[in-house]
Amino acid sequence: MAVRRSFKFLLRPTRGQVVALTACLADHQQLYNAALEHRRTAYRKAGVTVRYGEQSAELKHIRADDPGGQGRWSFSSQQATLRRLDKAFRAFFDRVKAGHAPGFPRFKGRGRFDTVEWPKDGDGCRWDSQPGHPAATYVRLQGVGQVRVHQHRRVLGTVKTISVKREGSRWFVVLSCDDVPAETLPATGAVAGIDVGLVHLATTSEGEHLANPRHLHTCAERLATAQRDLARTRRGSNRRRKAVARVAALHAKVRRQRLDAAHKAALALVRDYDVIVHEALKVTNMTRRAAPKPDGVGGHLPNGAAAKSGLNRSILDAGWGVFLTILSHKAESAGRELITVNPANTSRTCSRCGHCAAENRVTQAGFRCTACGHTAHADVNAAVNILRAGLALRDAARAA
Repeated sequence: MAVRRSFKFLLRPTRGQVVALTACLADHQQLYNAALEHRRTAYRKAGVTVRYGEQSAELKHIRADDPGGQGRWSFSSQQATLRRLDKAFRAFFDRVKAGHAPGFPRFKGRGRFDTVEWPKDGDGCRWDSQPGHPAATYVRLQGVGQVRVHQHRRVLGTVKTISVKREGSRWFVVLSCDDVPAETLPATGAVAGIDVGLVHLATTSEGEHLANPRHLHTCAERLATAQRDLARTRRGSNRRRKAVARVAALHAKVRRQRLDAAHKAALALVRDYDVIVHEALKVTNMTRRAAPKPDGVGGHLPNGAAAKSGLNRSILDAGWGVFLTILSHKAESAGRELITVNPANTSRTCSRCGHCAAENRVTQAGFRCTACGHTAHADVNAAVNILRAGLALRDAARAA
């Protein structure tokens, strides 16, 4: 079985290449915003809907009129930027049809446009452009040159698309590869349900706890200091630019630590179990702000916003969404079966007698059934219920 996989490597550009990469991002950002303004103006003034094909056809004229700017970059990468805008509009119309909050496509500022994509290896870009080099790997980018890559692992499959991404002061190349052979693991015969939480990142139905490192909490003091320094700076000053870079570097470090912990936890589960069941959590909905409560006389009643804000911060610090996404990818690659179940009442139901009541949850970690007296760790009890529900779903699907 073959799968699609992405490989991300750190770039080692020279100072001149950093200038060129920055200009490349800026010009693609300008192209994106100009194309968005074109669509908005055409519809507002004449009621005309402009599509990707028309904007792509105008690219050759734009490049000819600006040879030292837009004309420097790959034609296919500029088409990819226009497709990105077209995708944003299609998603907008899909949300409108579905009755959801539409969210009209917005102009991209410098901080919100950090990626340029080349849709095909060899068209404006070339991965491993110096294959005979004895000690280094290079990627060739049109308008930038041969950029050195810190390749820390082997690339598998066939390189289809190449993207360059800016994260703070660092630059990365991301390869999307097809036909990557799946690394199927030998069967273990074991099954497990997992319950994600804040004290422990995950707890299995067998009673194993996976630690929640809480990287943001660990870095909170340094981050608060850096943000106070940032608040004291003047906009546009060199001191502010350095302060912004320090805050961004701290957030980037937390993100890398969280990803590393999620990869290790997911890999441990995939190695140990053939079938893994978890709750279908909607983390975005769970971390929404508390809704205001008007008191009817122009003010508001207490709504627990401070406590909800702290809970949201802890959930996001745990990285449930990242962990479950990585777990699904690793399970697919390893040939494991992953089942999702409805999370409703899994932590309130007794795994022995099935009695469901809010009073069963004595404390954060304590569970005691008010019907049969069964006691257990609350997360382990929930994981057992999750496993049982997942196996029931699997048996029903097979019977059908």
